Amino acid sequence: MKLILASASPRRQELLKTAGFNFEVVPANIDETPDPSHTPEELVRNLAEQKCQAVYDALQREIVIGADTTVAIDGLILGKPSDEAEAFTMLKRLQGRPHIVYTGVCIKNLQKSLSFVENTKVYMRALSDEEIYEYIATGEPMDKAGAYGIQERGATLIEWVEGDYFTVVGLPLCRLSLALKEF
Repeated sequence: MKLILASASPRRQELLKTAGFNFEVVPANIDETPDPSHTPEELVRNLAEQKCQAVYDALQREIVIGADTTVAIDGLILGKPSDEAEAFTMLKRLQGRPHIVYTGVCIKNLQKSLSFVENTKVYMRALSDEEIYEYIATGEPMDKAGAYGIQERGATLIEWVEGDYFTVVGLPLCRLSLALKEF
């Protein structure tokens, strides 16, 4: 079975490789501006479906996987920071408190389409402003929802996780592998 990953995310690519999947990468080119009326679940599901559909429409073959991840706290959705000041604001809000990471996935082929959303509660330890600035200086927060990557240096910021670790990284592998069996 030939898989197409509709994502340029190196984290998603690494997860699929680690899980033993053979796939091709064809990044989706869609507008990812969040709709403020959407819940986090609706946002990630909708964007995963849009990415999947855009790549499927362009290729009309194989099985396409689209995914999107966001962070939510206090009713706010935290996507990727636009600059270092926004990264600081996000990390300041998250530090010392739990938040939820949502990953939406869509799988599509000629016969069917299937979408789902997984969420995981993440507890970030208390951080000083200096620690936040030092982390931002690594550049790591700039391309990640919530301004941190749990699988990289950001791992030192996380006290514990309730749920699927891979959902936080950006692709819930167990649920994905079960869903792919339907294809």
